[in-house]
Amino acid sequence: MTPEPEDRAPETPAANPYARTLVNDGFTVVEAVGEIDLATAGFLAEHLDAATASGRPDVLVDLRRVEFFDCSGLRVLCRAESRAQQRGGRLRVVTDGPRLHRLLRSSGLWHRFPPLLAFPELPGRQ
Repeated sequence: MTPEPEDRAPETPAANPYARTLVNDGFTVVEAVGEIDLATAGFLAEHLDAATASGRPDVLVDLRRVEFFDCSGLRVLCRAESRAQQRGGRLRVVTDGPRLHRLLRSSGLWHRFPPLLAFPELPGRQ
C-alpha cells in the first residue's frame, strides 16, 4: 500500500525536480540537481528547512549534480546553515565542481562552506 501524502513524515518533504532528501547513517543528505536559481531555489529551501528543523542537525548538501547555482542558492545555503548552527548542528557542502568553488570564493563564503569533495567517512565504518 502506497502511503498517502498526509502519511509522509513531515520532516522529509517530497522529492521534486531540483531536490530530494535522504536520511543516511548519522546525517541527512539533501541532494540538489540541475539549475538552482531564483525560480528554483525555493524547492531546495523546502528540503533544507526540513533537514535543519530538528535538534542538532547534521546536514550534507550534495551539489555534485548541479549545473548552475547563483546567489539565490547561496542565500538558501546561508539561511539553512544559520538554522543548523542555532540548533547545535552543522551544514556542510559536497561539491567537486570548479564553478561552485569559484562562486564560493568570489562571494567570500569559502570559509563558511569549505566544500567536501566526497562524503565523509563515518566512524566505525570501513
